[in-house]
Amino acid sequence: MDSASTIQQVMDTPGFQELSPQLKVALFLGGMAFISSALVTMTAFTRIVIVLSFVRRALATQEIPPTQVVLGLSLFLTFFVMAPTLTQIENTAVRPYLDEEITGDIAFENAASALQGFMLAQTRKADIALFANMADVRSIATASDTPMRVLVPAYVVSELKTAFIMGFCLYIPFMLVDLVVSVILMSLGMMMMPPMIISTPFKILLFVMVDGWQLIARVLSTSFH
Repeated sequence: MDSASTIQQVMDTPGFQELSPQLKVALFLGGMAFISSALVTMTAFTRIVIVLSFVRRALATQEIPPTQVVLGLSLFLTFFVMAPTLTQIENTAVRPYLDEEITGDIAFENAASALQGFMLAQTRKADIALFANMADVRSIATASDTPMRVLVPAYVVSELKTAFIMGFCLYIPFMLVDLVVSVILMSLGMMMMPPMIISTPFKILLFVMVDGWQLIARVLSTSFH
């Protein structure tokens, strides 16, 4: 990763070593914020958390499950999906670097290559072409030549589109339940009764009977393969 390699080079410079401890702490905290942003935009987290949010909204259960549970499940599903990529990074970058077999620059390049391979497999070619055209990048001969400044936004846009498509497909069965309940209430002359009050228990029952959480976890995991 070009930016990570640049950060490492900056940290190794004499000027950085001469900074005050307070400034080093501030720069460290800024780097931690960058890592959290990378977790959201360069992993499977975006698609997973959006789809789980769609599920909660389709069930019309307000804040059930709580937001903390949705984020926690999204985080651990992200680790599950990213396990092969993380293992590759550990074997090709982290462990050789700790064993002093490779330099920091090579470790960053190996880690970036593994992460780039994951993102390229999930990114649509049209999105890459869009951002490459806007960035005026003409030197992309193969997929591995895609610079990170083009790949990352293209990957995020692709993930958003995929997540919304999956959310739309999840909404359909629950929307049908709302429609059936609404028609029944109108036929009974109970037009003042909010359909949501009657349909919500049926949607929860339907979701539990089909083992919805297991299906959602399976679909999300296999969608990255």
